[in-house]
Amino acid sequence: MYKKIGMLGGKNSILPFQGLGIDVFPVTNLEQARLLVMEMSEDYGVIFITERLTEQLEETIALFDDRPTPAIIPIPSSTGSLGIGMDRIQKNVEKAIGMNILDD
Repeated sequence: MYKKIGMLGGKNSILPFQGLGIDVFPVTNLEQARLLVMEMSEDYGVIFITERLTEQLEETIALFDDRPTPAIIPIPSSTGSLGIGMDRIQKNVEKAIGMNILDD
């Protein structure tokens, strides 16, 4: 059973979450981030990733779309939201129930 929650992204965006008991992994390059996602997928049930990284790691994250764990959840970075997180939620809702009930 997965009990760990981790967060991946730029240092300024994720360090504040360390105080909440979330394991944080600041990354400085794309290859480091890609390797960390693959490593974390073994032990973490939930992985939060900043939207900017989510955008760049689309292919890697797609490997886990049909798996129950880890749940990979995009979050806004310290510079603001790109809307990627909400877009993924809308797509998952549409996939689950057949229509997007969250659209305005």
